[in-house]
Amino acid sequence: MKASTFQTLIVGLLCLAVAGLSGGLYNQYQRMAGLQSMDTQRLQTLNTLQRDSSALKDAQEKLQYSLKDLKQIVDSSEQQANTLDPMLDQWAQEIQELRDGLASRATEADMTALRARLEHVEQQLLDLKTQPSLPPPTSSATKPKQKARSKYIPLSPPFSVLGFESRGGERFLAVVPPDSRSLMDVQLLHSGEQFGAWSLKVLESNSAIFAVAAQPDQTVHLP
Repeated sequence: MKASTFQTLIVGLLCLAVAGLSGGLYNQYQRMAGLQSMDTQRLQTLNTLQRDSSALKDAQEKLQYSLKDLKQIVDSSEQQANTLDPMLDQWAQEIQELRDGLASRATEADMTALRARLEHVEQQLLDLKTQPSLPPPTSSATKPKQKARSKYIPLSPPFSVLGFESRGGERFLAVVPPDSRSLMDVQLLHSGEQFGAWSLKVLESNSAIFAVAAQPDQTVHLP
């Protein structure tokens, strides 16, 4: 074998060896690069998990503080409720007692006023019954009186007048049936309202004028 041929063969073998070595090195480099990339991703994932863990820990601590504050608020509210409940019960009882007292006083006052008015009406009726009868009219006065009666015939009202009542700045006439002694039967009449066939027209200072069907207006004097 010639020397040039041997050298060529050696050089070829070296080139093949270098090429094979370069390919192996390249493969190793790629594997190492892939491993480094995986390590980098794992490191990033680990860092992310560590940050999430720290955030969760902070949130847990904040939640514990919030729960502690909430427990204090609940305990304080329970203490306030235990303190306020007896006070509220006492206030409710006092308010009810005041209402009952006012209602009883108002009822007694109304009863007293109505009783006085009824007694006054009864006394007036007794006075009317005990008044002496008028002498018979003379012949000269008979005709004028008959004419007067034809113009106005006074009627007895189907009620007893107790007096005036003022409600909301307006005047009402308080009446009851003649034989009644109950507050439930008291009726307040305003102008235009009626008791039976008697319709109240006008309230004057000491009297009331009623309109009666098929009759002249009737004047009822107040006690």
